[in-house]
Amino acid sequence: MKGTIAMAEMELLDSARHAALRVSTTPDRARHFVQLVADEFLSAALHYPILFARHPDTGDLYPGALMGLVPDENLCLGASGKLAGYRPADLERQGFYVSGENIAIDRSHPALVSQEGDAVFDQDGDPAPALRRVQVALRTLHRGLPDTEEFIARLETHQLVEPIDLSFQFDNGESLRLDALYTISLDALHALPDDVVLSLFRSGGLQLIYAQTGSVRHIPFLARRRNDRLSGLVA
Repeated sequence: MKGTIAMAEMELLDSARHAALRVSTTPDRARHFVQLVADEFLSAALHYPILFARHPDTGDLYPGALMGLVPDENLCLGASGKLAGYRPADLERQGFYVSGENIAIDRSHPALVSQEGDAVFDQDGDPAPALRRVQVALRTLHRGLPDTEEFIARLETHQLVEPIDLSFQFDNGESLRLDALYTISLDALHALPDDVVLSLFRSGGLQLIYAQTGSVRHIPFLARRRNDRLSGLVA
């Protein structure tokens, strides 16, 4: 999962040592593409376009929620500076990592360096709601990555993934084109043999495919939001 750091830079989370630790959602503002696992598709598709990108090191496809059209831009934040809809697990776990049977933290991560945000532990040293959300997110990612990789492998086996053309023209004259993003081809899906489609249906893959392809309807919202931002109509 993107964001892994060397163990030497991490500390094991400890309720006594980190009693005053707080976790902030501020880093969400700079996340324009957030990695997802397949179990998140149905929730994320209600709010964001789900597209595929390739890992720069391996070239492997991975799915993500598109939240902005340029790096360090999140167009999905509400007036409070927080996401109004589903918050993906990879955002919930920012600064937190799995280390064997324990949770480790990167004290230098922007989510953990602020005095603002939600407490990680309550007054009794037990996990506060923020930490419980982190625990759920880490489990979601840990359990979901293998299933997601298998789902993508099936998409590629049946040649269902294709590049998506994303070009925008804004009122201030700015032109923007997003490359190296991919979607699922419904034409290719509908051309598959019946037995393959039935297999995708029984495995749950067909539901994920329609969630992903339906989610692209949110792309015009991102374009309108960026256009309003460039025009000074929104912050």
